[in-house]
Amino acid sequence: MFACAWSRTVPSRPSGAPAPRVVPDGCADVLWHRESGRLFVAGPDTHAHQTSLAPGLLVAVRFRPGRASAGLGVPADALRDGRVDLASVWLPARARRLADELAESATPGRVLTTSVAGFGGSWDPFVPAVVSLARRGVSVREIAAVVGVTERQLHRRCLAAFGYGAKVLSRVLRFDRAVRLARSGVSLASVAVEVGCSDQAHLSREVRGLAGVSLSALLG
Repeated sequence: MFACAWSRTVPSRPSGAPAPRVVPDGCADVLWHRESGRLFVAGPDTHAHQTSLAPGLLVAVRFRPGRASAGLGVPADALRDGRVDLASVWLPARARRLADELAESATPGRVLTTSVAGFGGSWDPFVPAVVSLARRGVSVREIAAVVGVTERQLHRRCLAAFGYGAKVLSRVLRFDRAVRLARSGVSLASVAVEVGCSDQAHLSREVRGLAGVSLSALLG
C-alpha cells in the first residue's frame, strides 16, 4: 500500500525566497504538521505546487500510485491537485483522534502509518498491471486491451484509482523517472533517451508542462 513513510523539518524561509516546489510523482500523501496540528491529504498532482507551510516538523506516509483511494476510502479524483483536511475525507471524529494521538506520541511516524494502514480497504486489482504498462509508455488503447476493458472503462477506473486517466499517469510516471535519473547524475540527453522522449526538447516540454520550470531549474 505504501511507498514510504517520511518526515522532515520545514525550515524558515528568508523574506522574498521562493516557496519549495512539490512536483507530481503519481502518489498521494497523508501529512501531519506538528506545529499547526494540521492533518491533511496531498495529491495526486497533475502540476507542481509551491508549499506554504510554516516552519516545523512534517510527518507523512506516501501511498503507492493507485492505492490512495483504498487507503482513504474515497476515489482518487476527489483528491486530485488538492490539499484536503483528513477530517473531510474520514469521519471528523476519527481524524481528530488521530491528530490527538500524533500530538501525544514520541513516534508520530509509526502512529500515522499504523492508523492509515488500519483503515485500508481493497484496491482495484488492475492497478499493478496499469502502472507497469504506463511506466513502459504503452498506449492507452494497448493498456485497455491488455487489462481486458474498453478505453472508457479504463478511464473511469483510472480516475478512481489514480486521480486521472492512463495517459496522464504515463506522463507523470515518465516525468518522475526523468527527475530521478537526472538527480542521480545522468545527463539530460541520456535521460531523454532512457524515458522514451523523442529528444531533449521533448523532455524539456514535458518537464515544463508538469513542473512549471526546466529540469535544470528544478534540480538546482
